[in-house]
Amino acid sequence: MDDDPATDILEATYRALCQHGYADLTIKDIADEANRSKATVHYYYDSKENLFTEFLDFLYEQHTEQLATIGGDTPRDRLDALFELVLADEQANPDQEFRTAMLEVKAQAPYDDAIQTRLTRFDEFLFERIQDIIAAGVEAGEFDDDVDPAAVSDFLVTTITGAHTRRVAVDYSTARLSETITRYAEDHLIADEPTEATH
Repeated sequence: MDDDPATDILEATYRALCQHGYADLTIKDIADEANRSKATVHYYYDSKENLFTEFLDFLYEQHTEQLATIGGDTPRDRLDALFELVLADEQANPDQEFRTAMLEVKAQAPYDDAIQTRLTRFDEFLFERIQDIIAAGVEAGEFDDDVDPAAVSDFLVTTITGAHTRRVAVDYSTARLSETITRYAEDHLIADEPTEATH
């Protein structure tokens, strides 16, 4: 158990969410998963809504830390590493229950400003991370100089987001989509003859 009860409750929220989904999730479910009383959960989080927005912030910190630290010697390597991270094969990242629960959460976003605000943060961070990588690739001559980093980033974020929904809704393999995106990068981003970066 985590030394920090508030963090332990957030980690328990992840496990409870996987088991029960978002719509049926209760404070009792989370308390049971954390091996704590409902009163203890309410001491740190006064409602399910408050707890869940804090949980999304907790996820955001973890997710952005992963994206911010992806490695690679070149922009192309970093883009490939990002694709590998966000489109991990379901066998390597078997969190189908969590993905399903998060699809429920996303469906609530148009009706819940707090949820929408936090999901927007995820979207914007991914957009900016991809845009920075592509801009660096253009600057280095690794990607075509007529590539628009913002437009490509917008396309890729939309595609990745749709891939996650498709994975849950119709059991479509994210590995297949990863191959498609990689081919897109090869066909539309990679410069035929990389040039030296200009300063």
